[in-house]
Amino acid sequence: MLDSQDRLARRNALVLAFAQAMGGALTSITISLGGLVGVYLLNERGELATLPVTTMIVGTACGTIPAAMLLEKLGRRLGFMIGALTAGLGGLVAFTAIMQGSFAGYAIGTFIGGLSFAFVQQYRFAAAEAASDKFRPVAISTVLAGGIFAGVIGPQTVVHTKDFFLPTAYAGAYLAQAVLCLVTLAILSLYKPLPLPPRPVGAPKGRPLRVILAQPRVALAILCAVASYSIMSLVMTAAPLAMLDCGFTTEDAAYGIQWHVIAMFAPSFFTGRIIARFGPELITAIGLVLLGLAGTASLLGITLGNFYLALILLGLGWNFGFIGATTMLTAAQRPEERARTQAANEFIMFGVVAFASLSSGFLLNTVGWSSINWTVFGVIAIPLLLLAALGVQGRTARA
Repeated sequence: MLDSQDRLARRNALVLAFAQAMGGALTSITISLGGLVGVYLLNERGELATLPVTTMIVGTACGTIPAAMLLEKLGRRLGFMIGALTAGLGGLVAFTAIMQGSFAGYAIGTFIGGLSFAFVQQYRFAAAEAASDKFRPVAISTVLAGGIFAGVIGPQTVVHTKDFFLPTAYAGAYLAQAVLCLVTLAILSLYKPLPLPPRPVGAPKGRPLRVILAQPRVALAILCAVASYSIMSLVMTAAPLAMLDCGFTTEDAAYGIQWHVIAMFAPSFFTGRIIARFGPELITAIGLVLLGLAGTASLLGITLGNFYLALILLGLGWNFGFIGATTMLTAAQRPEERARTQAANEFIMFGVVAFASLSSGFLLNTVGWSSINWTVFGVIAIPLLLLAALGVQGRTARA
């Protein structure tokens, strides 16, 4: 039985889950189309083709700290609405750029879309606020469960709207993105801020950020989030172009991304309860192992089945690793340190993810699809070893 505070937390988590479905769809659109539009506008398949996907992720990295500050100053609901409007602006800029044949303009549009996604990333933290320790992982996973609908809405938007403005390809998907932001605004109007207790005058402001980040559990949580998200971005960004190189169609790539995004978010219906039962460290470790299995599936062949299996395992691994790492982080921070710690986590994570995305196109065109997947094993090794050491330490302490 939930108390009144957790009932409100559950209500807000459901509202934010539906907002996640809309806000997450814009990333699915650019992930599905970014590299393809790059090739279309540049009239060549080179290292720069995936740049618009990278600028989206760079936009998210650049937006993390301003988004956290804005949400703290203006409140969650108004701040989230500003984020949704930013998504609409990004869609309109990208649409106009494609119609005019401007690669630079398209990259600016995806960058603006990335800025809006920095606000979407704060949904999970908003859901965790004021929830009890037991309900917190459930609240986080409930929000991310909304991403399963984003996994359908985004790719299906691409399939059904990309040809609206032929002979100019792909532009319709970004005009549709601008329309989706209006739906997001309507959903966010239902969000009710949780009644957090005011901080007394003279209350401690928390430790310096460098001290917070040096705490072993905080550092490990951020490392696991970075590993999970960067590997997912590296492989996912290259996958649509690799599929085209292997003779598959744009629709094949879009459906592959659709199943990948569904796999990213569908487990969220039960991930929170599993974490509450077994602990975030074990679930995070399982997520990292699943990422390794995704790399293995890619290395075993280049059939459509191999691509789809790898993308599904990649999504499952991200879900367990990312939600587990988020839960670890929220448990390791003090209330007065929340905004700074979350902003630092997002900035570090998306900074590395942006580098992974940018490297993806270069690696695909220089060393190939197989080498990208061999990279997976090196990235997951260190956080897995540290999680294992933490587990041994915990068992020793209980003995």
